[in-house]
Amino acid sequence: MALKGKALVGQSGGPTSVINSSLVGVIEACLASEEIDGVYGMNGGIAGVLEERFFDLQAQSQSVLDGLRKTPSSALTSSRHKLQDEEIPKVIEILKAHNIRYFFLIGGNDTMDTIHRVEAACQKDGYDLKGIGIPKTVDNDLFGTDHTPGFPSAARYNALSVKQGGQLARDMRQVDQFVVFQTIGRDAGWLAAATACARQNEDDAPHLIYCPERRFNREKMLEDVKRTIDRIGWVSVVVSEGLLDPDGNPVSASTTHDAFSNTEFGAMGGASVGIEVHKMISEATGLRGEFQVIESLNMSAIDRAVPLDLEEAYDCGREAVKLGLEGKSGCMVSIERVADEPYQSRLTTVPLSETAIRAKAMPEDFINNDGNDITSSAMTYLKPLVGELPPFERLRPIFVEPILK
Repeated sequence: MALKGKALVGQSGGPTSVINSSLVGVIEACLASEEIDGVYGMNGGIAGVLEERFFDLQAQSQSVLDGLRKTPSSALTSSRHKLQDEEIPKVIEILKAHNIRYFFLIGGNDTMDTIHRVEAACQKDGYDLKGIGIPKTVDNDLFGTDHTPGFPSAARYNALSVKQGGQLARDMRQVDQFVVFQTIGRDAGWLAAATACARQNEDDAPHLIYCPERRFNREKMLEDVKRTIDRIGWVSVVVSEGLLDPDGNPVSASTTHDAFSNTEFGAMGGASVGIEVHKMISEATGLRGEFQVIESLNMSAIDRAVPLDLEEAYDCGREAVKLGLEGKSGCMVSIERVADEPYQSRLTTVPLSETAIRAKAMPEDFINNDGNDITSSAMTYLKPLVGELPPFERLRPIFVEPILK
């Protein structure tokens, strides 16, 4: 028999283009339930719970909910607060005061750790709470799921950016012979790998892709760059922000860490692997080049959201409520791929203990032997998620016969 009580849902960590679709999935499933007599939203993730800041989501109009499914970023607002052990009793006290029996968090690795700890503490305390995690992260580094809602849209954003930036670089190769594009991805190169979907012709960008699953060798990279420039006159290089050198140090030279002891990159860390790689190439070759660092733009680009991604995010939210009402707890909703072409998937679950904190790297066979590109296996995985990209045309090499030559 399902518990009678309220539901509480939160969004944590970095946002995505589709995270609000998961939120709406939770809200609408709760509103349709006879057992759930109210649904609240954490204003600022777990930090909002500690301060008892809750949105009344039941009071939202249907037009607001419909609009949120087309709205990027985190409507509830997010946080990266690391829940301390001594704060958990207060969380439980607040949950009890509001008779919250269903606890949902939409997030990544660290978020799953948070809900895992809260759910376990409630069980130990004797308070019956159903805690369910809903996957989210553009990095796609969450264990126990084929991919995370948010990744397909961010992957498409990157692929389109590299495709269009590649057109610019190719046509400006008489001025700038190289371009370096940096993707986010602290421990895994999924977003860097996804830029390979940009290729339409053999010489299209990107030409070289470097992921943190393989140690970055400066001299080998420079050889790859020079060889590509000699062959086609320019080169497009994609690097993941989390690249490590052979000694295990960040290529970006970042020394900043967040509350979860994760290395910070980009603006927060004050260091950029893209700029460092650009310097390496420029100094070694004497050539001009461009660098493109988009940082978090791919977390909030609803104009490039993949329809599949929006639907799966919504379905994951609804599934979490369904699981809670069935008495399930201590698990995360998971997407299981059934087929690649045509793409098919189904929703299942994975224990929170298997998803918390750990990062899922790309499989070894997704990266080529030289460590500078991805394989056909990776493309088989990525293509259904990214979708078809618009084709670009080229002028045919038909020239006017010179007169004064």
